[in-house]
Amino acid sequence: MKDNLITLDTNILVYAIDIDAGPKQQRAIAILEQVQERPCVITLQALVEFVAVVLRKHGMPIEDAIAQVQDWRAMFPVIAASANTLTKAAAAVKQHQLSFWDALLWATACEAKVTLLLTEDCQHRRVLEGVHFFNPFLEEPLAWEEFGF
Repeated sequence: MKDNLITLDTNILVYAIDIDAGPKQQRAIAILEQVQERPCVITLQALVEFVAVVLRKHGMPIEDAIAQVQDWRAMFPVIAASANTLTKAAAAVKQHQLSFWDALLWATACEAKVTLLLTEDCQHRRVLEGVHFFNPFLEEPLAWEEFGF
């Protein structure tokens, strides 16, 4: 993978299909449109979590959830965690006080040379080993050039 990649956390994917999310849905859709014009990858973890959330919380039929995942797979290269990623994530739980799932997302992003992780779940504007955590729901519009995009 090349430098200056973006990745998205699950919450952005879920908000994009959640008609009850109001302004967050509009913002998530805008983010997805904007990252299509930039070097963006998506983690297998985010896709798996998306399916789990929309099945459990939104009652989406499995066929619809998988169709949405297939659409995103067609838009963005998918990156996945490895056994080494798991080790890095476990260390980050203790060292950086991240939840396990956030640590796994971060470790996967790190290994793929992602520099911008769009998420609502981590400390806004925190930087860990070159990965910038940015909550796109707090600042609008997103200043892409600030992060080299």
